[in-house]
Amino acid sequence: MQSVRPKKHLGQHFLADPNIARNIVAALQLPNEVKEVLEIGPGMGVLTQYLLQNPAYQTSVVEIDTESVAYLKAHYPALGNRIYATDFLRQNLDAMFPGQPLAIIGNFPYNISSQIFFQVLANRQQVREVVGMIQKEVAQRLAEPPGSKTYGILSVLLQAYYKIEYLFTVPPHVFVPPPKVESAVVRLTRNETERLDCDEKLFFRVVKQAFQTRRKTLRNALKPFGLPAEATTDPIFEKRAEQLGVADFVALTQRIAQHNSGLSAQLPDLSPDDIAE
Repeated sequence: MQSVRPKKHLGQHFLADPNIARNIVAALQLPNEVKEVLEIGPGMGVLTQYLLQNPAYQTSVVEIDTESVAYLKAHYPALGNRIYATDFLRQNLDAMFPGQPLAIIGNFPYNISSQIFFQVLANRQQVREVVGMIQKEVAQRLAEPPGSKTYGILSVLLQAYYKIEYLFTVPPHVFVPPPKVESAVVRLTRNETERLDCDEKLFFRVVKQAFQTRRKTLRNALKPFGLPAEATTDPIFEKRAEQLGVADFVALTQRIAQHNSGLSAQLPDLSPDDIAE
């Protein structure tokens, strides 16, 4: 097998520029405790080949496309049994890498990039670093500080646990087939926050609710949480969601919890659809 046919339904756009591939792999910083590197959607292995050149990495790949899996087995025998022919979004990372801190890398399909980051959030105690190529617009949103129109749910949730860096932009012509938009590479590095100083499940829901009607002030946007009027006199309730940083949302969550004891237990867990913007 000489090549793999890109499949539109899988959102495949194969990177064809080796220099950019090297730069993406070089962006991995890997904290000292991290040896396991998981590549998502390697396709024909343009990143994989450079990952395998570094003996410090224990490289594994997860690929849903059976044609790509066959190609990887034929061209990268060094991977051995570390090719997972499955859907990353359905995997239990702790079962794949029991007790092991992990770095994730990949040219992420545009159509599932938010779901991938949701998986990262769900496994934030294990995933210590992420280097991903995604749609430029999404990359900007992740790294954006408060106050921007593109700052949103995923920005807050990821920034609560990760330092996020926008590294560089990638033009369409270096892909096969070329996408209709620009791409960008971001790096997420786990920060020192093991747990937020609030009910984390409720925090996720407060952030979601605040941005669901982002044009409203928080006094109106957060009405579903049933705060009494006297609890919303603070000037923060005159602001809109996009004006608040992580610490502000933590404080809001604490206040809501004070007035709604046991609320968190009544809320459903956040899903990937809840963070779609």
